[in-house]
Amino acid sequence: MQKLFSYLRSYRKECVLGPLLKLAEATLELFIPMIVASVIDRGVGGGDKGHIIRMSLVLVALGLLGLGFSVTAQYFSARAAVGFVTKLRHALFAHIQRFPYATLDRVGIPTLITRMSSDMNQVQTGLNLTLRLLLRSPFVVFGAMIMAFTIDATAALWFVAAIPVLAVVVFGVMLLTMPMYKRVQERLDRVLGTTRENLNGVRVLRAFRKEQDECGRFEHQNMELTAAQQRVGKVSALMNPATYVIVNLAVIGLIRTGAIRVQAGILTQGAVVALYNYMSQILVELIKLANLIINITKSLACGKRIQSVLDIQDEEQVQSGLPGGDPSVRVEFDDTAIAYGGSAGEALSGVSLRALPGQVTGVIGGTGSGKTTLVNLIPRFYEATRGRVLVDGVDVRAWEPAALRAKIGLVPQKATLFRGSIRENLLWGCRDGTLPSASSAEDRPIQDKDLMEAVEAAQAADVVAAKGGLEGEIEQFGRNLSGGQRQRLTIARALVRKPEILILDDSASALDLATDAALRRAIRALPYKPTVFLVSQRTAAVRHADQIIVLDEGRVVGLGTHDRLLETCPVYREIHESQFRKEAAV
Repeated sequence: MQKLFSYLRSYRKECVLGPLLKLAEATLELFIPMIVASVIDRGVGGGDKGHIIRMSLVLVALGLLGLGFSVTAQYFSARAAVGFVTKLRHALFAHIQRFPYATLDRVGIPTLITRMSSDMNQVQTGLNLTLRLLLRSPFVVFGAMIMAFTIDATAALWFVAAIPVLAVVVFGVMLLTMPMYKRVQERLDRVLGTTRENLNGVRVLRAFRKEQDECGRFEHQNMELTAAQQRVGKVSALMNPATYVIVNLAVIGLIRTGAIRVQAGILTQGAVVALYNYMSQILVELIKLANLIINITKSLACGKRIQSVLDIQDEEQVQSGLPGGDPSVRVEFDDTAIAYGGSAGEALSGVSLRALPGQVTGVIGGTGSGKTTLVNLIPRFYEATRGRVLVDGVDVRAWEPAALRAKIGLVPQKATLFRGSIRENLLWGCRDGTLPSASSAEDRPIQDKDLMEAVEAAQAADVVAAKGGLEGEIEQFGRNLSGGQRQRLTIARALVRKPEILILDDSASALDLATDAALRRAIRALPYKPTVFLVSQRTAAVRHADQIIVLDEGRVVGLGTHDRLLETCPVYREIHESQFRKEAAV
C-alpha cells in the first residue's frame, strides 16, 4: 500500500488539519456533560436562573464553534480524499495504457474497469471517513472515560470494563469481514464482465435468440454476488446490536452505582447525568467507529486490488544489446514464434519473412491461422516468445515503443471511430498536429490538404462530403456510418501520418470489389511508398502483392507470388478455387 500513499504526499497539510480540527471539535464535546451537570446541580438545584442562562449561552457558543471546526475539517478531508483519488486514478489509467495486449488479456478488461470505478470510489470514501473519524472516535471514547474518572472513580470502572469488550467485538468483526469483502469485489468483477459482454454483443445475442440464456447467466452471477454481500452483511450487522447490548449493560450498572452513591451523598444528580452522557457519547462514537472500520476494511480490500494492478510490471521494456539485422530491410521475421499466455502450444511458429521498403506483402489464411497475430508482432503489441522481429534492422524490443509505433499505421479488423468530428478522428495518429517535412528539418503543421489526400486515397471522399466536410460529426463507435464507411475512414486515419509501415488487417472486408480494387491501386500509388502488410481472406485482395505469405494453423505453408502459390501451395490454391467457384456460381 506504500505506493498508493505516495499519491497522498501533496495533501499533507489537509491530512494534518482535518483530524486536528475534528479533535478540537471532540474536545469541545467532552466539556458539554460537565456544563449540563453544572446547570442541574447549581442552576436547577440551587435555583440560580442566571447561571442557567449563562451556561445555556456557553452551550450555544460551543455548538457554533464545534460546527465551524467540523465544517472546516470536512473541507480539508474531502479535499485530500478527492485529490488523492484523482491522482491515483490518473496514475492507474496511465499505467494501464502502457500494458501490452498480453497483460490486458491476462488481467481482464472488466477487472480493470472495476478498479478504475468502484474500487476508486470506495477508497475515496474510506480515506474521507478515516481523516474525520479515525482519531476523533477513539479520542472521545478515552476522553469520556478520563472525564468520568474526574467525576467519580468507582462509577468510572464501568467504562474500564465496557471499552475492552467493545474493542474485541469491533476488531473481531473487522478481521472476519476483510477477506469476505475481497470475495464480494471478485464477484462484482464477474457481474461487470458479463454485463460488458452482453452490451457489446447485444446484436449477436438477439440474432441467435440467446437473451434468455444470458439473462439466466447474469441472474446466477448476480445471485452469487448477492449471497456474498448477504454473508458479509450478516457478520457486519452483528456489530451494532452487540455494541448496543454491551453499552446498555454498562449504562444499567452505571445508573445503579450512581443511584447508590447519590443516596449516600457521595455524588450529585448532575454528576450521574454527566456520567450517563459520557457513556452515551462512547456508545455513539463506537457505533461510528464500527461503521468506520467496516468502510476501512472495504477500502483496504479495494486499495490492495488497485495496488495489485500498479504492481504489474510494464512488459514493454526497452532491451539494449540485442543483435541487429539488415537495415535495408524494412520488416524482418527471423524464425519467429509466439505462444499466448495460458495456451498449450504456439499460436504462430517458424515465420521467416523479409519485407523491403515500398513492398506489398499479402497475408492470407483461414480463420484462426494467425494472420492478425503475425502483424501484431510488428508494433510489439504482443512479444515474440521465440525468434526475432526487426524493423529497419533493429529488434523491436530495442525500440522505444512510441518511436516504433510512430513508423506504423495500423488499421485493425474492427473499425473503431470516436465521438467527435471527422477531423478529430483523422488527427488521432498525429496528436501534435504536425507531419515530418521533406524539405525542412522541422515538422510542419497538418493542413486540410493533407487530410483530404488521405481521405481520397482511402476512397472516403464521398463519406466526408455526405457528412458536410471535415467538421461532420461522428457518433461513438461510428454508429451513424455503415460498416464500409467506417472502414474507409479508419484507413484514412492511418494514412494521414504517412507511415513507413502500413498494416491493413482485413480492413476492407466490408467494401465492394470495385472500391477494394481502387483502394489497393491508390495505396500502391502513394508517393511516400510505405511497406504494406495486407491481411485478407480473399485471394483477389492479395493477388497483386509483391509477395504473399500463406498461414495454416499458425505455420507458414507458402511464400511467393500469386501465380507461384497457385502452382506450389495446396492451401492457397484451395482458398482461391473455393472463392472463384463461389463467384462463378453467383
